Amino acid sequence: MELTALGLGLLGVALAEPASRMLAAARWPGRDPVVALLLWQAVGLGGGISLFGAGLAYGLSPMGDSLPSATAAFAVSVANGVWPPVMDPLHVGALLIALGVLIRLLSVLVITTMRTLRARRRHRDLLDVLATPWPHASGTRVLDHPVPVAYCLPGRSSRLVVSAGVLDTLDTAGVVAVLAHERAHLRERHDLVVLPFVAWGATAPFVRGMVCAQLAVARLIEMRADDVARKLCDPTELATALKEVGGSAPAAALSSFTDALEARIDRITAPPAPLPVVVRWLVRLVALALVVVPLALLLVH
Repeated sequence: MELTALGLGLLGVALAEPASRMLAAARWPGRDPVVALLLWQAVGLGGGISLFGAGLAYGLSPMGDSLPSATAAFAVSVANGVWPPVMDPLHVGALLIALGVLIRLLSVLVITTMRTLRARRRHRDLLDVLATPWPHASGTRVLDHPVPVAYCLPGRSSRLVVSAGVLDTLDTAGVVAVLAHERAHLRERHDLVVLPFVAWGATAPFVRGMVCAQLAVARLIEMRADDVARKLCDPTELATALKEVGGSAPAAALSSFTDALEARIDRITAPPAPLPVVVRWLVRLVALALVVVPLALLLVH
């Protein structure tokens, strides 16, 4: 299994660094954010499987020719109280590193998720005290603040929030456009899409590719929300509303206004040509392969 481990290791490193940087710098994802987000999820999942699988395959390689048989042989030997003599310090070290990587990834994901949920719960409690329901839009609350800010607070008890500055600055069509954008975030649960990338970026902030992935996914979910709102509202009204509403939302919220605001406005007023159907299906096949191939190498060979 040494060759399998080598191949998986190279694939995992390639997905974590050069592939992520190249995909983050590419322009085509803006033509179809949904397909691009699918590919990003496959890159993250495939990279994690490959890196963990490489250490696991190499660590257990002395026990058999395939990971299932090697795992079974190792488990039987340990269960019988006999340490396999072929498991030398090098292979044991590789196995421990693989388990350490897995534990690190999962623990950071769990910690990040719990912190986010706690911050949202505190924020939601504050909103229930400080904000007042807006009768013209169900589930929307108004903060008495002059700065125009709009954001959503995801979760089972989600909130749509606009400041008094938004209602004073925008006309009815503009407010409707902003709310349509925020509802797209809530309806498609973009917070769940971006959360793993936030956790992966926190796991290895020194890996530039993971940081690029987090930023790229954040841009794409904004583009996706723009696309949904554009279908429901006049594009000019949406672009005007985004220009006016530019504040930053609290960290616990899903902010709709990023540093790439001007690029988003240009994209709304002059949308790019959609990807050809063949290309969309090709990207989906690549995404599927990035997950299936590492699993097949681990479970079959």
